[in-house]
Amino acid sequence: MQRVTIFGREGCGYCRRAKELCETRDFDFKYVDIIEEGISKADLEKTIGKPVHTVPQIFVGSKHVGGYTEFAAMINGR
Repeated sequence: MQRVTIFGREGCGYCRRAKELCETRDFDFKYVDIIEEGISKADLEKTIGKPVHTVPQIFVGSKHVGGYTEFAAMINGR
């Protein structure tokens, strides 16, 4: 699998679960804390091309997957 990039924030349960899923599956991943990095939801919207209401926002390579639920479903082949 290509590198996974997770855009999230501190205190977000789904962000933590996404990181844990990558760790347990031994995926190459990068976690980006949007607060620490000064990234707004508007910035993510420009990258994704549609409104962003929640985090995490997850990419596999350059492809936007969605949030935790979509990522977990993709990993589990659903």
